Amino acid sequence: MQNLTIKGTCEINGTVQVSGSKNAALPILAATVLCHQPVCIQKVPHLKDVTTMLSLLGNMGMTFSIDHKLNVFIEDSTLNLYEAPYDLVKQMRASVLVLGPMLARYGYAKVSLPGGCAIGTRPVDQHLKLLEQLGADICVEDGYIIAKAKKLKGATLTFDKETVTGTENILMAACLAEGQTIIRNAAKEPEVEDLADFLNQMGAKIEGAGTNTIKIQGVSKLNGGAYQVIPDRIEAGTLLIVAVMARGSITLTECQPSHLEHVLDALKQAGADIEVGDTWIKLSMTARPKAISLVTDVYPGIPTDLQAQFIAMNAIADGESKVEETIFENRFMHVSELLRMGADITLDRNIAVIKGVKHLVGAKVMATDLRASAALILAGLCAKGSTQIDRIYHIDRGYANIEEKLCKLGASIQRSPSSHFHTA
Repeated sequence: MQNLTIKGTCEINGTVQVSGSKNAALPILAATVLCHQPVCIQKVPHLKDVTTMLSLLGNMGMTFSIDHKLNVFIEDSTLNLYEAPYDLVKQMRASVLVLGPMLARYGYAKVSLPGGCAIGTRPVDQHLKLLEQLGADICVEDGYIIAKAKKLKGATLTFDKETVTGTENILMAACLAEGQTIIRNAAKEPEVEDLADFLNQMGAKIEGAGTNTIKIQGVSKLNGGAYQVIPDRIEAGTLLIVAVMARGSITLTECQPSHLEHVLDALKQAGADIEVGDTWIKLSMTARPKAISLVTDVYPGIPTDLQAQFIAMNAIADGESKVEETIFENRFMHVSELLRMGADITLDRNIAVIKGVKHLVGAKVMATDLRASAALILAGLCAKGSTQIDRIYHIDRGYANIEEKLCKLGASIQRSPSSHFHTA
């Protein structure tokens, strides 16, 4: 195990390039199962979750290579093992994304149930319900989803609740289904639209991705080609919040400002001066941020994946704020660690009430999940003294080269082996 040691109150200034999106790359990698020809996925982020997905695909028989620019070349999309085992699925819930494409192309899939995780149960019942409506025969045995179908048939489907991975799984399955599929109450996230753009480039016929109604006309097969993953809007948002908290000035390149409109509006309310271009964002901050209240929501609202970072910002902001979490239960575990650093936060079910303090104080803290890790790094950068964050393997799941990027901007962060864990 490793930890990060952060020296606080550093100046944050400079230019940094945003990595490719983790949440777009994972479903696109899963979708290569559908392709009958070689595929090159460009701008894939260097992350533990990506490595896990590639390990899963390799375990099922796919062959691939990666070049020095982190382009992934899928050389052979023919599987010889139609199973996603528990020991890989337990590492990353997104592994369930192989279910739809594997079933659609090969007529059989055995995928371990992902189970719960630190931020909630996130069940896959919607995935299974809609796959059955496409004609799949599904049962759950010994913790595995076993799905069979000679040929999926298009249908009009409606999700009870918006689900990103559910929409992605059904979208991939419908590409090879016979006839037309209409998905209603579909997730509108940019990552869903990016997956559809990839599939269309490979020969699929999809309309409406990015809206709540998606239409798919089934085709007999998908081809190959090259495709570049969209920028990571959560990484971009995290870096912008760093600059606001540290009263710095940064420019993000190779990003997509249109994916962050509500986030940018919130940061402007906090006092940031922001300029945007087609692929860049420039933010400068000269004063203590103003407290802002917000509610997480599905896209295009404030992402739940930035909730922890906004709470860290409000912890040192001028005034009192409320942050309401509407997407996941149990996503406030970072709060107890921020309290150790001197934050004034009270929890009332799914609402955090934050009274801003002038400064936080460095402490030993423990990361509990991916985005909580980011919040603690942000807090450490703005705290007096030194902060040590244990269990940082979470951060490596979702942020590519986070220390290098922050250090390039002026942060002081050192990674080293952990001697013990904080357990309080």
